[in-house]
Amino acid sequence: MAKYDIEEGDYELRGARFAIVCAKFNHAITDKLLEGAIAALTRHGVKEDAIDTVRVPGAFELPVTANRIAASGKVDAIVALGAVIRGGTPHFEYVCQECARGIMDVGLSHDFPVIFGVLTTDDLSQAVERTGGTEGHKGEEAAIAAMEMVSLLRSFKG
Repeated sequence: MAKYDIEEGDYELRGARFAIVCAKFNHAITDKLLEGAIAALTRHGVKEDAIDTVRVPGAFELPVTANRIAASGKVDAIVALGAVIRGGTPHFEYVCQECARGIMDVGLSHDFPVIFGVLTTDDLSQAVERTGGTEGHKGEEAAIAAMEMVSLLRSFKG
């Protein structure tokens, strides 16, 4: 049986294009996620002109936008970034659940990597810790997952 395991930095990205769809809501956090994602892609040799960025109002709008981008056939992977911070109402649960489901549905319906880089935290300090603090940088991690998936799926083709 063949073994497929792509290590970080061992990516096959020749000609690869990426889209990053980033929510504007909680922009102090999402701007950092976006910066980290772009930094990770370029650090691994992806040219900036091979990265399309699209800003949407909030996390709830990520799936429909990702769906339209995936249907265009113009990119090899999408990174969806957002930050949903728990408040005092059930709104948090609805947005998180439907955003996650929607992003997953886009990937499955298009047989295409759509990476879930949406923070779902209890408070602002947890979000800050996930944008370069003690919990790493989730924007960078999402971009790395996208590169790994592009490479992995390409390895199945030949």
